[in-house]
Amino acid sequence: MKTINQKPAVSKLVAQFDNQLREIIMNDLRMLKVNGRNFLRAVKNEQLSVA
Repeated sequence: MKTINQKPAVSKLVAQFDNQLREIIMNDLRMLKVNGRNFLRAVKNEQLSVA
């Protein structure tokens, strides 16, 4: 009698992990892009006030 393997294939798990990781990285990059502009403005303002 054969046993049924209920586990997903390793390649499917790797693909799922890659997709989730790509999604997380893209979200982080979007947030960095938005917040990076504000950060650069703050740095420029601070440099101007020090000078």
